[in-house]
Amino acid sequence: MGEAVSCLVVDDSRVVRKAARRILERHGFEVREAEDGRKALDACRESLPRLVMLDWNMPVMDGLEFLRAARAEFGPDEPLIMLCTTESEFDRIVTALAAGAQEYIMKPFDDEIVTGKLVQLGLLGEDAEP
Repeated sequence: MGEAVSCLVVDDSRVVRKAARRILERHGFEVREAEDGRKALDACRESLPRLVMLDWNMPVMDGLEFLRAARAEFGPDEPLIMLCTTESEFDRIVTALAAGAQEYIMKPFDDEIVTGKLVQLGLLGEDAEP
């Protein structure tokens, strides 16, 4: 086994962060958490994760503001950013992808959905079990 893949879970809901953490740690990820975009940006400056699992609607700095700031500061490819939100309108999804998100999943999510996206992002092998 190689080094654990680092992930930052950013959501203002502690319950959502805990659920995401459980799924990611089961797949061997090293997980940190932040409850808003500003704290997430600080965490990325401290140690850039490979993946950010990002909520859209948060206080202080929302997900889209974080996404734009992260892309301006760290570039278009790192970290991988997967929006995980209740925002389901097509134009919102297009906006997030245009701003630099690599993936987009809807809440509520489950292990199978997250695992499938991690495979698509190349962070898990095709044989990964949800």
